[in-house]
Amino acid sequence: MSSQVRLSLLPRARCMFDEPVQVKVAGLRSRQVVTLRARSTDEKGVVFSSSATVRADGSGRIDLERDPSLGGTYIGVESMGLLWSMRSDTLHKRFQLHSSLNPYVVKFSVHEEEGGMLAEATNERLLIGDGVIRRPVREGNIRGVLFTPPGLGPFPAVLDLYILGGGFSEKRGALLATRGFVVLTVVAYGYDNLPKKIDEIHLDYFEEAIQFLRKQDEGSSQSFEGFFVAHFMVGSKGVGVISISKTGDLALSMASYLQGVRAVVWINGCSANTLLPLYYKKSQILPALLFDLSQLIPTESGAFNGKKVLNDPGAEENEATLIPVERAEGRLLFASAEDDLNWDSKAYVDMMVERLQRHGKDNFESVCYPGAGHYLEPPYGPYCPSSLHGVVGRLVLWGGEARSHAAAEVHLWKKIQEFFRTHLSCDATQTKAKL
Repeated sequence: MSSQVRLSLLPRARCMFDEPVQVKVAGLRSRQVVTLRARSTDEKGVVFSSSATVRADGSGRIDLERDPSLGGTYIGVESMGLLWSMRSDTLHKRFQLHSSLNPYVVKFSVHEEEGGMLAEATNERLLIGDGVIRRPVREGNIRGVLFTPPGLGPFPAVLDLYILGGGFSEKRGALLATRGFVVLTVVAYGYDNLPKKIDEIHLDYFEEAIQFLRKQDEGSSQSFEGFFVAHFMVGSKGVGVISISKTGDLALSMASYLQGVRAVVWINGCSANTLLPLYYKKSQILPALLFDLSQLIPTESGAFNGKKVLNDPGAEENEATLIPVERAEGRLLFASAEDDLNWDSKAYVDMMVERLQRHGKDNFESVCYPGAGHYLEPPYGPYCPSSLHGVVGRLVLWGGEARSHAAAEVHLWKKIQEFFRTHLSCDATQTKAKL
């Protein structure tokens, strides 16, 4: 390495996962062309990397907020391009980062055109901020993790429905808690001592999760997993729900049938109850909208395009699967990706907006992202164009273009926080049960 070349990460090398970092290089020759690289290893041991060929200015300096990448895994001026353009040498890999306790470590380096390393720096990107308390939850039927910000609150409360099974991700919940929300992240199966597989979903489980969150404002304290928890930390009279994909329709069903749901963020979900029948109080309330694997379209990449696999929720024979979203009394935020190849999430938004307007409802807003794909997550992680689909059991395309998808994640993450802060206020009125 050259003792003259310096690689800086500003404002600091240790930051939150959802914070941008400014990459600067100094000490190069005037107009020298170098390659900047980023490298990280996920929880499964899979290596992801990126690169950018950049020309220094007349003073031998590079600033990725100003200087374009002339080649590599992204092109043009993109200050965070080295992060979102990281990819594995093996096709169809999705970056796995589920535990909030493990920081996302990125190694940045500068290399001569011949390949020799000139400088390097490490960026430690945290999922859980200082003072945030993480507590496993095993209370009643509920299994998950509760994240609480530092202090006594009051805090808005959010139920995080990241996935239903086959794993458990704490990333979104931990980051929201760092931003001032009490967050309970739960799954319905495939975690802890929950069943490995299920044939139906019971809304009662998520009603219990809502009640668990809401009782945090009862003004008392109790022993919980060895801690004493102040039960006045939740400020709102109802909770928010954040969801993506299949959990999107589950979140809408919660808002439509259950008490206490004040705000729902729906990301690339469906307007109908999908895959599994939905029960409440031991009675089926919605049958399942199923899929047809014969509609998978093979591509040269080896992954399938599955946009048309799900049966049409607008067809007359599937009318019973549609969620009566007009019953929801809380606020709804629909976020769809125009290039979602998992299913046609933009069309599902259009269906729900038409239905809500037909019933005279105006408790919703929507945002659509051109060029974005299915997995819209907290920003600055590696973009995933394709991977194994847990339900379909095949490699599938998720859609989107890396640059547009990354920009959508930045915008949506801010939008989500603003939405919850606005609609989970301390004086929110309590909704009534509808079943």
